[in-house]
Amino acid sequence: MIDPRTPCVIGVAQRTYRADKETTPEPLEMWAEICRAAAGDSGGNDVLAASDSLSVVYNLSWQYDDPPRRLAERLGLRDGHRFYSGLSGTTPQQLVQRAGEAILAGERDLAVIACGEALDTKKRLKKEDAKPDWSFRPAERTGMPFDDPFHPAEIAHQVFQAYLTFALFDVARRAHRELSPQQHRQQLGELLAPMSRVAAANPNAWFRREHTPEEITGVTPDNRMVSYPYTKNMVAMMDVDMAAALIVASHEKADALGVPGDRRVYLRGWCYAKDPVYVSEREEMWRSVAMEEAGREAMACAGIGIDDIAYLDLYSCFGSSVEFAQDALGLSSDDSRDLTVTGGLPYHGGPGNGYLTHSIATLVERLRCDPAAYGMVSGVGMHMTNHVYGVYSATPGDVAPPNAAAVQARVDATPRRSIRDTATGPAQVAAYSVLHSRRGPESGLAVCDLPDGSRTYARVEGEERLREMESAEWVGRSVVLRDGGDSVNLVED
Repeated sequence: MIDPRTPCVIGVAQRTYRADKETTPEPLEMWAEICRAAAGDSGGNDVLAASDSLSVVYNLSWQYDDPPRRLAERLGLRDGHRFYSGLSGTTPQQLVQRAGEAILAGERDLAVIACGEALDTKKRLKKEDAKPDWSFRPAERTGMPFDDPFHPAEIAHQVFQAYLTFALFDVARRAHRELSPQQHRQQLGELLAPMSRVAAANPNAWFRREHTPEEITGVTPDNRMVSYPYTKNMVAMMDVDMAAALIVASHEKADALGVPGDRRVYLRGWCYAKDPVYVSEREEMWRSVAMEEAGREAMACAGIGIDDIAYLDLYSCFGSSVEFAQDALGLSSDDSRDLTVTGGLPYHGGPGNGYLTHSIATLVERLRCDPAAYGMVSGVGMHMTNHVYGVYSATPGDVAPPNAAAVQARVDATPRRSIRDTATGPAQVAAYSVLHSRRGPESGLAVCDLPDGSRTYARVEGEERLREMESAEWVGRSVVLRDGGDSVNLVED
């Protein structure tokens, strides 16, 4: 007997807009179009009219005065719960599980979740010295809704970009595993090449071309180094025009709307957890405790283990997010399962905060064709800080929310390093990366352990030294720090 309050995804839709074939509409129109398509995909009757919840994933392309309200007006929805998310790659799965928990509690019956970005269009307009003229601009522009403040040491050393912070984690893991820089880059190519193969077969992917490992790691004019060890072909492609929507309902509401049984995919387990906010805080920079705990709890809620999952989509903004997830889930490097159903963020494309909407939509389509199977998605947000896992199956079963408080308590109990804004004297490198421009290496950043057990950041300069950082192992190297001015630490020549 199926619990009538069991949450299930009943409708999904996704679309990729290509400039050589069509004009991309503004985000609000994308959202409306894709929500209607998801309702049609469900096979039910008057699905949007039955909605009592509407959530919109934070949009980077354009600021609207009230995104959920404007979309509700476009769709003609009745009054109900409205939510506009913050910033995080975990957002779509979090919205699904919040809807699921509200449905289990009897607080909601049907939730619509929408996302859509026109970042490629915005980028092309900028090159033409033009700006979009879209609707409902707010009277005053607001800042990005970051959950956590920036650390003064990270501000001084410009530790802002994800392509830098995820590279630091990757180098720390490489050193922990005692791989040479050359072995590590080869493994990154072998990790990501199968994802490009999946993207090549996916009509929704932004880049439908399979790459060899050598094409991914090899530095060429078309594949320049971005932040060591990442080339352009290794990093998430955010500037895409894409939209996707998900509709989540209770089992009994799906029945009432006439949704066929073979359109329903059930939410079987989920969990969210958060690692320390600041990169240098983590005692062990080569792993994610939050990933381990959240993944384990999501599978426990579903009553399964990693060997029971047929389809995976691991968040792949950078190589380290995939590697950390493999470690957390106990996946060996020679596991035969694909690590993505879409092609991943570098090849499918990762539209702002909305990639997981496409990930879940694609997984739902797979599970509809394989109803006895389980699938799992993972999401990563900010600087490898926020983590979420969702387990799905077209076969219903017992479902209950995770013990998220206990999970987070275990994460919070792990040791943390204090961060010093400035430091001089001896130090030891714990992780590092080299930032590149189109001209070549520009500067290096090192996370340094200090004799008193605290950590700090330090800049590395000089082309010869930067080249050396990319060819030899610097983790564990003893260095001397000096005052570089403006609260910046410099590694001495």
